[in-house]
Amino acid sequence: MLVSGGGTGGHIFPALSIANEVRRRYPEANILFVGAEGRMEMEKVPAAGYEIIGLPVSGFDRRHLLRNFRVVARLLKSMNLAKKILKDFKPDIAIGVGGYASGPMLKEAQRQGIPTLLQEQNSYAGVTNKLLAAKADCICVAYEGMERFFPQDKIVLTGNPVRRNLLECAATPEQARQAMGVNPDKLTILIIGGSLGARTINDAIIGGLGTIGQQAREVQVIWQSGKLYDEKCRETLSAAGVDNVVQMPFISNMDMAYRAADLVVSRAGASSISELQLLGKPAILVPSPNVAEDHQRKNALALVNRDAAIMVTDADAGSQLVDTMLATVTDAAKLSSLGDNVAQMALRDAAEHIVDQVEKIINRNHA
Repeated sequence: MLVSGGGTGGHIFPALSIANEVRRRYPEANILFVGAEGRMEMEKVPAAGYEIIGLPVSGFDRRHLLRNFRVVARLLKSMNLAKKILKDFKPDIAIGVGGYASGPMLKEAQRQGIPTLLQEQNSYAGVTNKLLAAKADCICVAYEGMERFFPQDKIVLTGNPVRRNLLECAATPEQARQAMGVNPDKLTILIIGGSLGARTINDAIIGGLGTIGQQAREVQVIWQSGKLYDEKCRETLSAAGVDNVVQMPFISNMDMAYRAADLVVSRAGASSISELQLLGKPAILVPSPNVAEDHQRKNALALVNRDAAIMVTDADAGSQLVDTMLATVTDAAKLSSLGDNVAQMALRDAAEHIVDQVEKIINRNHA
């Protein structure tokens, strides 16, 4: 099996979950990842125990059009490398999870008659998967209504695979809060902006530290600021003298962080939303405006329209986020209804359902 794609955790974690499920069923399976040079997958995939090859592919630069001559040259080189990889590896199936590398890799696999399966995480399909859809054998999706983008007869609603340890955490909320270094008995808000951080969310928290401090008797905050903003956020928090906020650049034990939280403040990436659904966590979503086709806002609206999350736009975060999160975390009825509604949207055992489709495709081609 060849798995291609990446660029963000939202593409990489589902890819690894699929590979892990294949390896669980078929310990002797030969699995190769293909990613983009210099991107996150080149570090995360080997750390998870899989071989990966990098392609020199990159995205188009919409602002500096002349730079795209280099992009086209890299794409052509990647197509040639894809041919060599397929010739050497001879996969039974190629799986694309979105991201730069999956375009040339899956296109070449289709050209050679190798079966392909696409996994689309978002409620608004990515450009790469839309281009590959016509010749794909199966398209696994996480939202209803995806026939807007893909041939209906190829769509299977499976959900997005998430990290297994998040679902297997046995700690109580009180134990989890102690593990995270906060008071076990206070209402707890978890703020996550991705591994690199989210500037708008961080700026909103910095601007609202005084207001958060006024709620110290009842509420506390676990704040993942991201590596890029760690120094600024740490220094500002120290100067503010607020003692009900614990800030850190990165959270490695996300299972404990989620379990500790009464309310989560997050971007609206597909993986984050799937985690919130499966864990039944009330959330305030602040969609990133810096993503293709504004897909995070569309992801968020899929929940907001079912009263399964609250959305604060990126533009409004500075003026509204802190007040909204403090009002929500102290409203037990609101937390309960948001948690119930988001849990009803969860699609469970996604990796297992996707690998069921992989087996069907391979068995069909070997019949």
